[in-house]
Amino acid sequence: MAMLSHLSASLLSHTATATALHFRHPLTSASLAKLHSYPSNPFNLRPKRFFSPAGSSPTNVSMDSPPRKADLSVDSVADGLKKQSLGEGKAKLGLDDLNWDHSFVRELPGDPRSDAIPREVLNACYTKVSPSVEVEDPQLVAWSESVAGLLDIDPKEFERPDFPYLFSGATPLVGGMPYAQCYGGHQFGMWAGQLGDGRAITLGELLNSKSERWELQLKGAGKTPYSRFADGLAVLRSSIREFLCSEAICSLGIPTTRALCLVTTGKFVTRDMFYDGNPKDEPGAIVCRVAQSFLRFGSYQIHASRGKFDIVRALADYTIRHHFPHIENMSRSESLSFSTGKEDDAIVDLTSNKYAAWTVEVAELTASLVARWQGVGFTHGVLNTDNMSVLGLTIDYGPFGFLDAFDPSFTPNTTDLPGRRYCFANQPDIGLWNIAQFASTLSSAQLINDKEANYAMERYGTKFMDEYQSIMTQKLGLPKYNKQLISKLLNNMAVDKVDYTNFFRLLSNIKADPSIPEDHLLVPLKAVLLDIGKERKEAWTSWVKSYIEELSSSDIPDEERKASMNSVNPKYILRNYLCQSAIDAAETGDFGEVRRLLKVMERPYDDQPGMEKYARLPPAWAYRPGVCMLSCSS
Repeated sequence: MAMLSHLSASLLSHTATATALHFRHPLTSASLAKLHSYPSNPFNLRPKRFFSPAGSSPTNVSMDSPPRKADLSVDSVADGLKKQSLGEGKAKLGLDDLNWDHSFVRELPGDPRSDAIPREVLNACYTKVSPSVEVEDPQLVAWSESVAGLLDIDPKEFERPDFPYLFSGATPLVGGMPYAQCYGGHQFGMWAGQLGDGRAITLGELLNSKSERWELQLKGAGKTPYSRFADGLAVLRSSIREFLCSEAICSLGIPTTRALCLVTTGKFVTRDMFYDGNPKDEPGAIVCRVAQSFLRFGSYQIHASRGKFDIVRALADYTIRHHFPHIENMSRSESLSFSTGKEDDAIVDLTSNKYAAWTVEVAELTASLVARWQGVGFTHGVLNTDNMSVLGLTIDYGPFGFLDAFDPSFTPNTTDLPGRRYCFANQPDIGLWNIAQFASTLSSAQLINDKEANYAMERYGTKFMDEYQSIMTQKLGLPKYNKQLISKLLNNMAVDKVDYTNFFRLLSNIKADPSIPEDHLLVPLKAVLLDIGKERKEAWTSWVKSYIEELSSSDIPDEERKASMNSVNPKYILRNYLCQSAIDAAETGDFGEVRRLLKVMERPYDDQPGMEKYARLPPAWAYRPGVCMLSCSS
């Protein structure tokens, strides 16, 4: 449970970066120092979500993905997608009939040039640029029915002979308006300057039958002004991983960008996967990503770093207007005023400054997202500020990974190995560090003041612990949160390298019966407690006794608790070795495993007869280089 123990030191060691950018950092040493005393609530504030998208206009309803059945704290956010069925009550649209809108291009400053020559793009949020990827008999690998439903696209459209050409970018979509976004970011804690969509090109924005705004974006469609020295392309290996994980994370009930389809280009792309001087040709591919917005923390940072605070304000206004309209429409009658101390002026009134209210919501969305990652053992791998969505979505699937054997220091990113900045246990810290950079950006543009920035930071901490404690309580089926019991469990799992997913799934088989003989206590867990000696068996037996004692204090029947636990503890996760098996087959032209894996991951909490092999412990070959440890090369 000591996930945030080094929080203050981590933040304090990096705040100098913002100063180097001439940002006016709003976070004092004192305010940062009080953020590391987790897991208690250091602020004595009642945990609360200020602005629930469920109560806002339809443009915010589907920002999250289907909820876990028992996760009451997030159900309202995600309920829209859960209740959807493909095409029910909707008009089925052909690709030539989509309702395009293009608000981003219409309302924000753009680059006067439209060429793809790598360069600094100043005073602009985007550059109009068309896909330039070369294709030769492109093929449709897979597509998501649920995403097609979000967009009201008729499933028959995926049978069109020209579909792979349309979604590789080789043929323009009727009504589209392609562009690449300009943004910057901190990479591994250091300011990297302009980054931008170096190989992603947004085809445009469309409005569905519910007036929800969705952006369609091709990843790997060719060079843009932000490509720097790269070719703007993507390979099948990384594209399969992104396509499958976008949809798998959604099905786990975690907010994420989505993936409509995956196509091959029919061309080869040269990549040095391990950066070891041994490049090879790999099949090229393109994913069509879908999100209500691809705006990142770095989208605002780049303009603040250049002193273009008018653009920061314009971009913030645009974001609130289209994606947080409930903030635009709030009034003082909502009484969102909060004390931050004993001084008379230590009051934050969120109704008097929409930018402060927005910052707080971004902080809470981010905290909730990270808490849910921790709950399922997901490690993003590259939590740079350019990979942080202002909508609280999981975005940019590079070297991600789910925990197999429980290891808090696990990182799926070979580039991150020396310091493990982005390892599993550090994700809550890094989320807060990134919020600090975001708040600093808005502060430098004078959109929020120091008190408001500090309050957003406090809300991140409170929201994270509230969500995380709730998730862990549900995962164990406990009547209430028990810090000592959960801390001891995680320590035991780390010592014995216990499989994270399978352990929690099996835990639901334990009965709340204190009379169970001691030598039978570990029987329900025998499939994951492998090769442990006498001393470790005693440690686990002791823990199970305490666990049963805690369960016994509740009147919940065993079968009811089992059903509840299984609704939040997935049986199926997208393990890296499963991805690799699908990749190996796809590189030979067999896309069947990609499609099967997609179907299995659509129902991660269900027992799926005949699919048990997808829930097995990883085989020995799964730990070879290139399967569990991946670089950013894609």
